Order: sequence, then C-alpha cells, then structure tokens
Amino acid sequence: MAFPDIQSFMHLLEQRGELLRVSTPVSSELEITEIADRLVKKGGPAVVFEQVRGSEFPVVMGLMGTRERTALALGVPDLNDLAAKVRHLIDLKGSGGMLGMLGNLPKLRDAMNLPPRRVRSAPVQEVVWRGDEVDLSRIPVLKCWPLDGGPFVTLPLVITRDPETGERNMGMYRMQVMSKNTTGMHWQRHKTGTRHLEKARQKGERLPVAVAIGGDPALIYAATAPLPPIPGLDEFALAGYLRGQRYPVVKGVTVDLDVPANAEFILEGYVDPQEDWVVEGPFGDHTGFYTLPDLYPLFHVTAVTMRRQPVYPATIVGRPPMEDAYLIEASERLFLPAAQLILPEIVDYHMPPAGVAHNLVVVSIRKEFPGQAYKVANGLFGLGQMMFAKVIIVVDEHVKVHDMDAVWREVSQKAVPGRDTLTTRGPIDVLDHSSRGWGYGGKLVIDATTKRPEEIGSNVSSRDAQAADVSPETFVPHVSTELPEFEGVLVQRQTPDGYWLVALNKTRAGQAQELAEAFAAHPAARGVRHLLICDEATDVADLGDVWWTILNNVDPERDVCPVTSQGGTLLAWDGARKLPEEGFVREWPPKIVMDEQIQRRVDARWHLYGLPERWR
Repeated sequence: MAFPDIQSFMHLLEQRGELLRVSTPVSSELEITEIADRLVKKGGPAVVFEQVRGSEFPVVMGLMGTRERTALALGVPDLNDLAAKVRHLIDLKGSGGMLGMLGNLPKLRDAMNLPPRRVRSAPVQEVVWRGDEVDLSRIPVLKCWPLDGGPFVTLPLVITRDPETGERNMGMYRMQVMSKNTTGMHWQRHKTGTRHLEKARQKGERLPVAVAIGGDPALIYAATAPLPPIPGLDEFALAGYLRGQRYPVVKGVTVDLDVPANAEFILEGYVDPQEDWVVEGPFGDHTGFYTLPDLYPLFHVTAVTMRRQPVYPATIVGRPPMEDAYLIEASERLFLPAAQLILPEIVDYHMPPAGVAHNLVVVSIRKEFPGQAYKVANGLFGLGQMMFAKVIIVVDEHVKVHDMDAVWREVSQKAVPGRDTLTTRGPIDVLDHSSRGWGYGGKLVIDATTKRPEEIGSNVSSRDAQAADVSPETFVPHVSTELPEFEGVLVQRQTPDGYWLVALNKTRAGQAQELAEAFAAHPAARGVRHLLICDEATDVADLGDVWWTILNNVDPERDVCPVTSQGGTLLAWDGARKLPEEGFVREWPPKIVMDEQIQRRVDARWHLYGLPERWR
C-alpha cells in the first residue's frame, strides 16, 4: 500500500485505532515529549496534538512507534518481509539463455522504477515564506529534554548534492533552531553532508541545502537507512523501490535541488563553508545520554514552503526503547540479504535496543570450521556503517538473535573470558562518550558458538574435529547468598546464568578496578562469568537497563578485561563513570531524565488529554 504523504498514513492509522488526537492545549517544551515517551514505551498509539501553544500547526508523534506500524508504513505485512523483498531484487541470474533473461524482466522493471519522477507543481509549495517572512518560531519545533540547548528539528530529511559529481544525498541530521532563519546542521565527520561541505569549501562555493519535513513514511525511513555506495541508489530510489513506483519530486523555489513533492514543509537555504561554526547542543540523544555542546555548521534558511494545512511530524530519541528502535530493525531486515551475500554463513543478526544501534550486534552463523566467528565479526566490521559496531556477539544458528535472554545464556555458557573474547580497535560513532578518542576506540568480539577442538586447546585429531562439535568445559553457574560489601556499592545481585550486577557510586579513580579484583577474589565469584559494574543510576533488577548502561559506558579495550576468580576467569565490565584523574579528558555526559515537575504536570493533566489510563 502506498501513502502519498504523512496525512494519508495518519488517516489509515486513525481508521485502525492506531492514532488518537489530543485537543487540549499543550506545550512544545517538554510536555509533548513526556506524553509521547510514555506512549512509545508502552506500545501505545500515534498521537496528534491539535493545539500547540505558540503555533498554528499541529504536531504528530509516534507514527512508527511500534513494529507493526513501521511495517505498515513500509508497505509490508511484517518487517521480516523486507529481507525477502530485497533478496528478490538482488537475485538476478543471467543463465538459462533467452528464457532465463525473460524471467528477470519483472525484477528489472522493479529496478527501473528507482529514479525519482520530476513534477511541475506540488502540495508542499502551496504556501511560500521568503526573506523576512521566514520565521521558524512559528513552526512547533520541540524542546525534547530538560538540558537541551534549545528546540530541535528531529525528523529532518536533509538534501544536498555533491559539488563535483552531482550525486544526491538525503540524511537525517538533527537541527537546533538558532534564530528565526538559522539552525545548526549536525553533520558528523563520517557523514556524506560533511564531505559535500568540504568539497564546496574547496571550490569556494556555498552548499545549497533543502530540508524536507514529512512526506511518504517510506522516504522518512530511507533517510535513516545505511545505504551501500552503489551508483544510482539513493534515498529517493530506495523509497521508490519500497513503493513500487517512482518518487515524485519538485525543484525548490530558491535552491536548485529536487525536494519531495508530498512533504509537509521544506526549509530551503545554504551552508557557507567559509563561516565560523556555531556551538550546538546539548541534545538528549538516541544513546539515552546527552551529547555535549560542540561546533557545527550554520544553516541559513532562505525560504520555507508548505502545504495549506500542514502537520509537523516529530520524533524523540532517548533512553530505549524509542521509536528509532523500529527504524533500526527495519534496516536490519532490509540489509540482511546484502550481508548474507558477502558473508553467506550468516543466518540472522540483530541490533537490540539496549545497544542503541551500534553498541551491540548479535549474529548467528552456520559454523563449519574453527575461528569462523572471528572471520564473520571482522567481515561485519568492514561493512559500511557496521564499522561503528562496538561489541559483536556470534552465536550458533539455532539461537534466536532477538531473544536476548537466550543470547546472554549462550554467552555465559559457551564464551570463556579471555579464551573466547577478542579486543581490537577501529572507528566508533562520534556520539559515543566513552571511547578512547573522538570517533575512535576499542571493540570486542565474543565467540559464543559451540567450540571445535582447535578452539579449546584439545588434542583431538583434525579428522575427529570435523566429525562433531566439541562443547566447552562444563560451566556451572552459582548464585551466592552472601555477597561482599565494598566502598560505594549501592545494590548488587547475581543471576542464575552467571552474571553479577553491581551499581557503584564511584567517587575516586581506580575504584571500579579495585572492586573487580576484590569481588573476583571472593568466594561469591565461583560460578560467575561476567561482573557488570554500572553507575549509581542503574537499576540492577532490570537487565536491559544494566546492558544499556554498560554498553554506553565502556571502551572495550580499556574497560573490559578477564580477571582470575574463584571459579576460573570472569570478564569484568567497568561501566562506571570515568574520571579526569584516570586520564579521561572529555566531560562525562549525564543520562537523560525528564524534570519531575513535568512528570507531575503530565500525570495531573492525563485525563484532559483524553488518552487511556493504561498508557499513563
């Protein structure tokens, strides 16, 4: 099913009971965030805020806030069907003579539908603000979290063109509103927009930019997708393929760029590479932590075009699970066939919400020889944006990668710390606050597959090794009833599958390392495979919260190490805050937490919103 625009999709969701309307006046500063956050975390509906104080335009949130709505937005019954759709396209065969080629015609027709289609007029240009008419404060841009540096556009489709090759790019980069006609442009060092800006600087030119807000939900998704560098494949082409029809575009009114004809708003303008960059942030980011202020380019808005009655779509990111988790899962499914084309032993893979995309990747494989887990992990590190992965866990083909309880059991039972763990280095997401350097840090591979004799130091012959898998040494987890006390430890518990979870109020350098050594030497460590040291704000009763904290707060090369224990060896994960006295020169960011006053306000007004009590 094709949705020509956001409002068509909203209409369908409303018919299905998946979208509700709030007519009570609400604030774009924090209040909308608190409501939307509660809804997405409880699997609630999308919501339209019809009266936003200070703006004439309504706000819609949570359009892809569940797995089912994301699949519906992308035109498939289930997100797993995206893999079959792509596998159908890439499986072009040239054998079989003329009949074989004729059999490919339907697939080739699909591929020919990829380029966008230029139209002369468009709904998004029904109203035009130019020059002094431009006033971004009239648009209900949200201030999402208490420490945010200001309001941020959170679903922008930022369009640029390579000044040398003419190739188009669309990416989703947050934009902080700086004035009535300027915003920040959060182009990180690895992003295509950064390369385009550098080429414009070398040519002594301004870089034209157009920012679409709204449009076909498939295009919004496409702007987030990690597309491979294939000539002719861009975000418009991906959206066209998902829809089975060429995507309609129109030329901008003040920039020579094609923009989505069916968007709600278009911000047109430029970035001048000769200008000084501006301070942008803080921003409550998808990691669940604030990214701290930094310097980024300034975007000048020369025109705003829109529909006569537009709706402003927005999203929020923060502590998982959030709406972006379903977009990430869509990318998993979409690019699984491509990964399998390069690494055919891959059965499935998953980037769980606790890993906020890049921090954790779980991959299952058909294992045929020793060392294959490391072969696959190294191959993944070389695939596009997978280079940012921090921890890769490799499991056997029968393990369901989306069942994280099962995955962590496999890790504790089959991965011996030190023997079956490998640390390396590479590029890291620049939003990672714990890495040893900006955009550069440690990585960890955990081989949780069933081991071959060669992998455990066995003297079994190679012939016998080919005949059958050899299980690791017997591991008997143990839950101690008497846990040791230690300075700064607030709460601790052990799990039946070999994990020791600790919340530490760290006040001095080296405290986490001392804790790891003291706990490893204690009798309670017998039967423990992993000691997870978290910060004081972590709920150790919630394994998802524990792993979210750990994966955000470790550089594996520095903070994850085997320690000799009562039971052999355990892997100590230091997920506590790092201090300047420990050589950590950057400021450590806070976790995102909503103001208690806003929480109480939303509690008190929930009945006025007209939303069901079960999502409160």
